[in-house]
Amino acid sequence: MEDVFVNKVAESGLVTLDLEEYYPKEETAVFDLKDHLFMELILKEKDYREALKNLDWTSYQNKNVAITCSADAVIPMWAYMLAATYLQPVAKEVVFGTEDFLHRTLFLKNLSRINVNEFTDKRVVIKGCGDKSISETAYVEITKLLTPVVKSIMYGEPCSTVPIYKKAADKKK
Repeated sequence: MEDVFVNKVAESGLVTLDLEEYYPKEETAVFDLKDHLFMELILKEKDYREALKNLDWTSYQNKNVAITCSADAVIPMWAYMLAATYLQPVAKEVVFGTEDFLHRTLFLKNLSRINVNEFTDKRVVIKGCGDKSISETAYVEITKLLTPVVKSIMYGEPCSTVPIYKKAADKKK
């Protein structure tokens, strides 16, 4: 008699969700106000306005841009707002913060586009290993999005998972 190998993982009905598929792929750039400060300390309104007016904004074309100031200087709120008015028409996305914050924001935006209804009453494995470093922010967000609809959430690989969430059995009256 021949031994028949059964792929229990394939027959388990598990759905694997790979967060790398939602990893931001677009180009990013940083607009640093430090480059427009006098002695990297002081923002002079007239000079700043003139610098922004004369800047070649095409280097930010279709990129996701983080507006920040890497110098230890007091920057008035309007300075960030003014930079945003120049970036908004050319950039894909504009946020205040570091490049890492921009990346996390884009990742969350990509995850928000998931049709969670496709996972209704499914047993979902959130893939844990991959080529890209996925932040804790993304794992928390996908858990938050899926918990209301799935039967269960696991972390890892289909052959070796860590249980995260299991829907309570419906109580019969």
